[in-house]
Amino acid sequence: MSDFIHLTPEPSNLVELLERRSHVHPDRQAFIFLQDGETEAGHLTYAGLYQQATAMAAWLQQQFAPGDRLTLVYSYEAALEFIVAFLGCLAAQVVPVPCHPPRNQQGVADVAARLVGSGSAGVLTGRSLLPKLQRQLVPALPPAHPICWLTHETGRASAAGWSRPDLSPDSLAFLQYTSGSTGTPKGVMVTHGCLWANQQMLHGAFQHTEASVGVGWLPLFHDMGLIGNILYSLYAGSLCVLMSPIAFVQKPVRWLEAIARYGATTSGGPNFAYGLLGRYVTENQRDRLDLSTWDIAFCGAEPVRQTTLDQFAEKFRPCGFRPEAFYPCYGMAEATLFITGGAKHLPPKMLHVDTQSLEQNRVEICEPARPGLARPGARRTQTLISCGHPWLDTRVEIVNRDTRMPCADGEIGEIWVAGSGIGKGYWQHPPEQENPFGVTLATGEGGFLRTGDLGFVQAGELFITGRLHDVLVLWGFNHYPQHIEQTVESCYPAFRAGGCAVFAAPIDGELGGDAAGEERLVIVQEVERSARQRLCLPDVVETVRWVAFREHFVDVGAIALVKPGGLPRTSSGKIQRSRCRQQFLEGSLAVIDVWRSPDSLDVSSLVRRYLSPRTHLIRLVARLRAKLGRA
Repeated sequence: MSDFIHLTPEPSNLVELLERRSHVHPDRQAFIFLQDGETEAGHLTYAGLYQQATAMAAWLQQQFAPGDRLTLVYSYEAALEFIVAFLGCLAAQVVPVPCHPPRNQQGVADVAARLVGSGSAGVLTGRSLLPKLQRQLVPALPPAHPICWLTHETGRASAAGWSRPDLSPDSLAFLQYTSGSTGTPKGVMVTHGCLWANQQMLHGAFQHTEASVGVGWLPLFHDMGLIGNILYSLYAGSLCVLMSPIAFVQKPVRWLEAIARYGATTSGGPNFAYGLLGRYVTENQRDRLDLSTWDIAFCGAEPVRQTTLDQFAEKFRPCGFRPEAFYPCYGMAEATLFITGGAKHLPPKMLHVDTQSLEQNRVEICEPARPGLARPGARRTQTLISCGHPWLDTRVEIVNRDTRMPCADGEIGEIWVAGSGIGKGYWQHPPEQENPFGVTLATGEGGFLRTGDLGFVQAGELFITGRLHDVLVLWGFNHYPQHIEQTVESCYPAFRAGGCAVFAAPIDGELGGDAAGEERLVIVQEVERSARQRLCLPDVVETVRWVAFREHFVDVGAIALVKPGGLPRTSSGKIQRSRCRQQFLEGSLAVIDVWRSPDSLDVSSLVRRYLSPRTHLIRLVARLRAKLGRA
C-alpha cells in the first residue's frame, strides 16, 4: 500500500481502495482468468475493474434501495464477472449474497433456502445461466416470495451515474453463508469494518507487496476463495490469476503450472489439494516446473496432515519448492475468514502427542513413533500441526465448556475468539436457537464467538484437535450429515427411513495417527427385516456410492448394514452419531454386513470413476437385480 499511503483521505473500505488503485495504477493488471486452467480468457486492470464495478453499481442503485440483498449465482467459468458483480454491489450499498451454482437437487434446495432466508430481492447471474436457474429455482421457491431476475450483461452495459455511498465500518457489506450443526442455512453478517480488519490481518501475516502474485482455484462463493484470494489481492494491489475449481480437479497439475508460469508468490487450499498434486503430477510434469517463487503455500479449511506436507515437500523439492513455504492457518466464515497464522518463511511447528490422551481431551507430548518398530500394545502417537497465533486485536481463548472458564496452556477446550474481524452475528437468527456470537466467559468478559472447534494453546501457538458438532469436513467443504442420511435412506427400497447415521472415521479402525490414513465418510444404515435375505452387498454399495457422489460430491469409505434398532439412540429416539462412530471403530456394532473401500479415492479419482461407462454399466446391472429381487 506504499503507493498511496501519502494520499488523503486514507481508504477505509474496499470501495474507496478500488477507486484509489484505479487512479494510481490504472493499467496494472488486477485479475487474469485461465479458461480450462491453461489459456488466458480474460483480464481486468484496476481501471477496468473500477469502471465496470461502478457501472454495475449505478444500475443496481436504480433497481434497489440501500441495504437490499441480492443473490449472486455465477458459473465457475465466470470468475471475472462475479468479481465485477460483487464489487458493484458493495459500491451500490446493495448486500451481495454469494452462492454456488446448483449442480443437484440438494444444491437447488440450498440456493432456494438462502434466497428466502436472506430476503433477497433478486438474483444476479449470467445470461447463459439464467434459463437453467429459473427452471431449477422457481418450483423450489414459495409463491409468496417473488424474485427479480437480473443478468450481468444488462448491468455491465449501464450508463454512468453512480452515486458514491456513505459507508461506515458498521455498514453491512455482504452475507456469507456457512454450514453449521443444523440443516438451516445461516448467513454471517460481515460489515465493512470486519472485512477491512480481516484484510489488515492477512496483510500482516502474508506481507504481500504490489509485486506479489497469487494463483487461486478455490470457489469464489467460499470464504477462502473470496476473501483470501480475490479481496486480499485487491487490498494488497497485487495480481491474482484464477481458474475454475473444476479445471483443477480434472487435471491437478494445472495449479502448479500456473504458479510456475506467472511466478506466483502465494497460493493455497485445503490439505486434500496438496495430496492430489503429490499423487497425480508425474516426474515429467514436475521436471518442467519452477516453484522457487512460491513463498506462501497456505493450507486450511480442513485438518492439516504432516504426511501430506512431507510427501509434497519431498516430491517438489527438485523444482524449487521450500518446506518453510507451508503456511497452516485457521479461520472460519463466522470470523470473516482469518483467525490465526504463523510467521512467514518459518516452518510450521509440530507436536507429537499420545493419541489415547487426545481421546480423553488431554495433551500428552511424547516422542514420535519410529517407523518399523511398532509392536502390539505400543503407544500410539499423532502429529498435530500448529495453526499459528492471532493477529492484531484478535484474541483466542481455550474454554472449558462446562465452567466457561479459560483453560490452562496445554489443556484442551473449545476455541473462543474475539476481535474486530469477527462477524456481527447470523442474519435474522431465531432467538430460540443457540447463538455462538457474543458469548461471555465466567469471568464476565464478553464479546466472544464460540467456534465449535476443540484445541489447545502451547507456547502461544494454536493446535486444533477436533470439533464439537457433527458437521463433516470432506475435501475442504462442510456437509450436513442429515442431508447425506436423507439421500441414502431414499436410495434403496430395503433401507429403513430414519435409520441412517453418517460420520467421518478412519476405516481401518485406528483412531488418529498419521499411519491410520485420512478420515473417510462412513454410512451405517438399518435394513428392514423382510429384505435382509434378498440383499446383495455389491449392488447396495454401487447404488449408495453413486447417489453420494451425484448429490453430495463425496466418496464413501465404508458402509455398515445393521438390523432395525441397531443404531444407538437417545431416550427420545435421536440417533447418536458420535456413539455410533465409536461402536463402528470398536467393532461393537451388530452388523449384518459391512463393506470397506479397498482404495482411498481422492476427488480427481472419484470424478474419473463416475465418468467411466463401465461404472454406470455395473450400477445399471445392480438396479436391475434389485428390481428382480423385489419382484
